[in-house]
Amino acid sequence: MKFAVIGGTGLIGSQVVRDLNAAGHEAVPHSQSTGVDVISGRGLDEAVAGADAVVNLTNSPTFDEASLAFFRTSMDNLLAAARKGGVRHVVILSIVGADQVPELDYYRAKVLQEHILAAGPIPYSIVRATQFMEFMDAVLTWTADDGTVRLPATPIQPIAAKDVAAAVTEVAAGPPLNGIRNIGGPEVFPLDELGRITLAHKGDPRTVVTDPTAGMFAAVKGDVLTDENARLAPTRYADWLS
Repeated sequence: MKFAVIGGTGLIGSQVVRDLNAAGHEAVPHSQSTGVDVISGRGLDEAVAGADAVVNLTNSPTFDEASLAFFRTSMDNLLAAARKGGVRHVVILSIVGADQVPELDYYRAKVLQEHILAAGPIPYSIVRATQFMEFMDAVLTWTADDGTVRLPATPIQPIAAKDVAAAVTEVAAGPPLNGIRNIGGPEVFPLDELGRITLAHKGDPRTVVTDPTAGMFAAVKGDVLTDENARLAPTRYADWLS
């Protein structure tokens, strides 16, 4: 099969391209660096023309209210190009529980992206993943000072990027789901505990203070960012750290 991977040079996209090509398909990465712009539409028609499937892994440059406009415009442009190019399957990556956290602009934007795809003219698949292990370093900087990191005890089910890429690859190479597949890591941790584990592994002397009001994940109620019924990935957090 021939795949156009939009956002194919990023953390997940580059691995999806590698995995698809290793499986014997033809996967071509596209991004702003290769002359494809999902907002202006520049290069999109050429990128998706003749592809059996398009995997859209582009992401908003901001996590605020502007992300809504990014996903609306990018999906409208992508679906128009895909329809013109005869594409038979469009795949996107979203977030487990995104529809349960309307307080966060970025999560509302991802749900909007899902709705645009589902209402569009092309068979589709949505892969929803739990929080990436690779994002923990960034999370630890959001509410940190010299001696402490403040984190809520929000339940998190961390998944390795390589496992996300493998799941996206599997879905992209299969028939359209016309629905959602949830994937998650094999373990659930309170976010504050995950912070302590991460700092200890790095030899970082800072202390994690449990603070239910700290950072983006303070807006999350309960365990909505986890899913015990998701397809579980193999990589455990301790193994990923090592």
